[in-house]
Amino acid sequence: MATATYTGTDKPNYLNWKTTVASWLLTYDHKRIGILYLVTISIFFALGGLAAAMIRMELATPKGDLLTSDVYNKMFTAHGVIMIFLFLIPSIPAVFGNFALPLMIGARDVAFPRLNLLSWYFFTAGALCVLVALFRGGIDTGWTFYTPYSSSFAKGEVSLAIVGIFLAGFASIFTGINFLVTIHKMRAPGMTWFRLPLFVWAMYATSLIQVLGTPVVAITLLLVAVERSFRIGIFDPNLGGDPILYQHLFWFYSHPAVYIMILPAMGVISEVISAFSKRRVFGYHFVAFSSLAIAIIGFLVWGHHMFSTGQSMYAGIVFSFLTWIVAIPSAIKTFNWMATIWKGRVHWETPMLYALGFMGLFVIGGLTGLHLAAMATNVHLTDTYFIVAHFHYVMVGGGIMGYLAALHFWWPKMTGRMYPEGWGKLAALLVFVGFNLTFFPQFILGYMGMPRRYHSYPEEWAVLNVLSTAGSSVLGLGYLLPLIYLTWSLKYGKVVTERNPWGARGLEWELVDTPPDPHNFERTPIVTRPAYDYNHPEEPTGFVPKPRPVVVGGKDG
Repeated sequence: MATATYTGTDKPNYLNWKTTVASWLLTYDHKRIGILYLVTISIFFALGGLAAAMIRMELATPKGDLLTSDVYNKMFTAHGVIMIFLFLIPSIPAVFGNFALPLMIGARDVAFPRLNLLSWYFFTAGALCVLVALFRGGIDTGWTFYTPYSSSFAKGEVSLAIVGIFLAGFASIFTGINFLVTIHKMRAPGMTWFRLPLFVWAMYATSLIQVLGTPVVAITLLLVAVERSFRIGIFDPNLGGDPILYQHLFWFYSHPAVYIMILPAMGVISEVISAFSKRRVFGYHFVAFSSLAIAIIGFLVWGHHMFSTGQSMYAGIVFSFLTWIVAIPSAIKTFNWMATIWKGRVHWETPMLYALGFMGLFVIGGLTGLHLAAMATNVHLTDTYFIVAHFHYVMVGGGIMGYLAALHFWWPKMTGRMYPEGWGKLAALLVFVGFNLTFFPQFILGYMGMPRRYHSYPEEWAVLNVLSTAGSSVLGLGYLLPLIYLTWSLKYGKVVTERNPWGARGLEWELVDTPPDPHNFERTPIVTRPAYDYNHPEEPTGFVPKPRPVVVGGKDG
């Protein structure tokens, strides 16, 4: 592997100190691995977006005249599988967790660098398996792979897709283990638990879910493949199995998986709101513990996905109550963010616009979730477009808005280049407006009874579907713009040489060069101030100690 040479002020950083392809594909540097994930998941986001565009074009007319019903089934399955398993779940943890978390706690890398690289290879291998399955005839089971259809009747490469998700699940487990050990064992001196940035708290809670929950869905999907291949009765009632057992196992993971997607975004929003309000996050301890509360309670609410399966009414009451309870930590975060902004010195840069967009969309998604937590309304709304709208307000309106906020927030630190601020603000506005135009009409369609996953519908629902499709065009443009101007900025963007272009607090902004050095810090820093200490801007969060002088021929000190 060749090492680059430098002249003048061309200082080595993690991007240019080794420039061969092998130096990237065999790297142990957490920052480079984050970039590898960024490139990989961006490809899958584009593919999932193309599938979504085909779905909306199909639904622009009532008669289903663009796609056949079989192709439509494969299209919404491709959209769901790609977006959930190959984009949303790895998005913030694998990209920004990898890049920023060690910097934020004063570590020179993650605890297990080789395992970190292996996680990317597992993810890439799993994603390729899924793509082969989708292009070799496709799969039409929906992203949930409900049995017995997926295990006994579905055609296509279902087993191969399951193998791909299984491998991607291992990548998620590896990442979770790495972050847990890193946070426990590699914090800089003085970085106590209650000096940790809230993004680190969110990643800690997310890692718990990844490690405890992902094995459940991995084994569950593996059992589907076993039943499909060897006709062993596990979930198919014709073979002596129980299809409701599958739903219990699947949703035991998949509802906590919602928090794998949203908790990291909440951590990002805490960072961004504090940085652009120039205030310490209000109720820091409550926000930190609310992340853990969401992770813990999230494992207890899976039954609200199964109110219409015939489960016990008493079980339904318990799951309904717990689902209302899990909304409380999310409400704590939202109110505390609002209190942070209140009387803050707010700066309206692009990351802050995405953070505000997150708050607005997530609140709508959360409040509509309460309608689904109540059994009486859930039975009416199950399997309608109300579910689709609610899910997207949380996962897309929340998860992707948080992802875009993180991307714009850490982009100068990652690349040493600044994007055009005007285009960034325009994109944030288009995403917010386009999202509401796309998905708010679906709440009304769901309340009126339009079932999801149908490629044709009665003409009286046409106006709202046309509005939704038109909104998706605006939303698509909003997502396309960042791809264009961020790519443009890599060559033509303003060079960022200062460590802290946002005036934020934290080790990654105050002590780390832009872009960071290959090993982050010259020596392990010492933390002296709490997180987000904007009341004392003259006092740094920490410092890098100077090397002790060596006394030759005498005693040191």
